[in-house]
Amino acid sequence: MLIGAGVVACRSAPPSDVGASTVTALASASPSSAGVQVLDGSLPTADPALPPVSLRIPAIRLTATVAAVGVDAATGDFDVPPSVDRVGWYRFGASLSDKSGSIVVAGHVDSAAQGRGAFFRLGSLSPGDKVTLRSAGGDAQDFQVVGREVYAKTKIPLAKYFARDGALRLTLITCGGPFDAKTRHYRDNIVVTATPIASKR
Repeated sequence: MLIGAGVVACRSAPPSDVGASTVTALASASPSSAGVQVLDGSLPTADPALPPVSLRIPAIRLTATVAAVGVDAATGDFDVPPSVDRVGWYRFGASLSDKSGSIVVAGHVDSAAQGRGAFFRLGSLSPGDKVTLRSAGGDAQDFQVVGREVYAKTKIPLAKYFARDGALRLTLITCGGPFDAKTRHYRDNIVVTATPIASKR
């Protein structure tokens, strides 16, 4: 999953955009004093993070383990878990203990060796669908989908999604569009954004 050239983990035939203006407003709302981008792979100096360990999306019948991931030092890529039935939480961004910023979770849709992945049906999510992240201690945060956007990998505005400022939101990323047999990658990224709808419990 690329940080510089675009994020990878894929599916073909992506859906159309919905809620793009809402997502843009969230990214620019209520900036925090720690309003810095997280593309450099540095940890925040504020309160300790509360990592999510599980993800549940009833609309696509998904319950997946969430692993804390960072950046592959050799490639500069988002280091997504190799097992396609797991997803990765970007540990340099926001966590369940934060009040602002983007909680980024990304995953594979499919693999030639492993078949369908956790985010195979991510692109079918629509505004109003519910997403739940849960911590190791049992604390949970419910989110509601407000946007779904599709970008060419080379054009995804990474600073908009990998940020510690703006309103607190959940960013789910995978990929889609046509598959390039030569590069063995899909052309696009699908980004689903959700906002908190319930207190942690």
